[in-house]
Amino acid sequence: MIPGQCSLCYGKLQEGKTDFLAQAGGEAIVIKDVPAHICEQCGKTYYTVSISRKMDEFMYEAQTKKLCMQPVPEEEVSLYGQIPAKKK
Repeated sequence: MIPGQCSLCYGKLQEGKTDFLAQAGGEAIVIKDVPAHICEQCGKTYYTVSISRKMDEFMYEAQTKKLCMQPVPEEEVSLYGQIPAKKK
C-alpha cells in the first residue's frame, strides 16, 4: 500500500517512473522505467505490491542465474520484458 505522503519528509507523492539499481550474483542489475510513487521533496521511492513482487521475481532469477543476462543498450531494458521501438 502506498502511503498518502512521504514517510521521511512528509512531502507529496507523485506518480512517475524511476530506475531500480541492485546487485545480484556479482552483477549490477538496472531495471529502467519502473512505475513508482516518488516524493517531490526528497525523491524517496515507493512501489506498489504488484511492482515489488515483479522486481523480487526478477532479482531472484538473476541471483539464482535462471535469468539470462547480457549487456544490452539501456533503452532495451524493461521491467515488463518489452523492448521499446528504436528511435530514428
